[in-house]
Amino acid sequence: MQKAEIEVRALTKGPHHHYFGYYDKFCWNKSQGLILAHRIDFTDRPLTKDDKAEIGVIEESTGKFEKIAETRAWCWQQGAMLQWYPAEPEGTIMYNDNQDGQYVCVIKNIRTGKERVLPRPVASVSRNGKWSMSINFSRLAVLRPGYGYEGIPDPFGNEDIPKDDGIFWMNNETGKNKLIISTAQIAAFKPESRMDGRMHRFNHLQFSPDDKRFIFLHRYKKKEDHDANHITRLYTADIDGGSICLLNENDFTSHFDWKDSSHVIAFAARSENPGWKYFLFTDQSEEVKQYGTAELSSFGDGHCSFAHNGSIMMTDTYSRGDGNRMLMFYNDRNGDLFELGRFYSQPWITQARCDLHPRWSRDGMKVCFDSSHEGTRQIYVADVSGLIEKMRK
Repeated sequence: MQKAEIEVRALTKGPHHHYFGYYDKFCWNKSQGLILAHRIDFTDRPLTKDDKAEIGVIEESTGKFEKIAETRAWCWQQGAMLQWYPAEPEGTIMYNDNQDGQYVCVIKNIRTGKERVLPRPVASVSRNGKWSMSINFSRLAVLRPGYGYEGIPDPFGNEDIPKDDGIFWMNNETGKNKLIISTAQIAAFKPESRMDGRMHRFNHLQFSPDDKRFIFLHRYKKKEDHDANHITRLYTADIDGGSICLLNENDFTSHFDWKDSSHVIAFAARSENPGWKYFLFTDQSEEVKQYGTAELSSFGDGHCSFAHNGSIMMTDTYSRGDGNRMLMFYNDRNGDLFELGRFYSQPWITQARCDLHPRWSRDGMKVCFDSSHEGTRQIYVADVSGLIEKMRK
């Protein structure tokens, strides 16, 4: 591994905590002058139904935070699914909220204040902004604390495999929505005996770059088991729920990203290639091979994402023996691996941990990540254009 010389700058500072959330969304607006953020006053305890997070924009040049809204539908790891509305990415945002006892998605213009409300919370939004996918965030709060929302009981909480719950497609213009893949349907897809007596759920959805398909995780565990003690299957499907493809039926699949509209990179396990590694899956086929070098996989699970036509992967690590998390670039054209930095992770409770969740700028020349290495949860940015030029040569 080579060490890259880059300057990391703190965009925010205490006493408030700031973070964006997940790694699979743009935190910069279209002109790349504003960065979205959640602002909170605590970071070391489980959430309650009364906890609110402020939603705001940060001017990158000054670090000034401007509050836009508040939400009661948020979590430590993915926030309120806060993001720029892809159909209007310069000045309109999307975020989930709890309104009148229902989880919804708010689409709001940050300058005029004009907003409209979609009847379901979003889990993933299409690249063109026309559609979104929704899941049961109340169920996630019970089965995977740190990823779901507190405040509304799961209406299917007494059902292991509900037939009326699952993945919902939603039109972002009209709010029209429908169940496209039920929990019962996916549990009946190549079933196995160890599914019996376990509660099933969905998590981590993402549209393909061409918006024709989406990827998702199907997880199941006993309710009393540790929240991370789940078995995972990785699937893709058409956006109407058709042509379901089981990409990985092994026990373990974690973070992933579309490399292009036909290929997915995921940190996973495969019986024919023992050990947890990055794998390249070809959608709607059985073609699978290890991705990258052994050195890349040796650092373990990471929040991987691609830029520069899928040739450069950015990823991170979980907290290592010294308490640090690493940020890395990988060039799949020649196998070069660069370390961008190591950042100490505060030993907060598991669900409130501060993962780096690194995000690309829209032009792929900057990165943004969350970190707690200076004692509070804050947002950091780095110009990586020089390194990108070096990697492209």
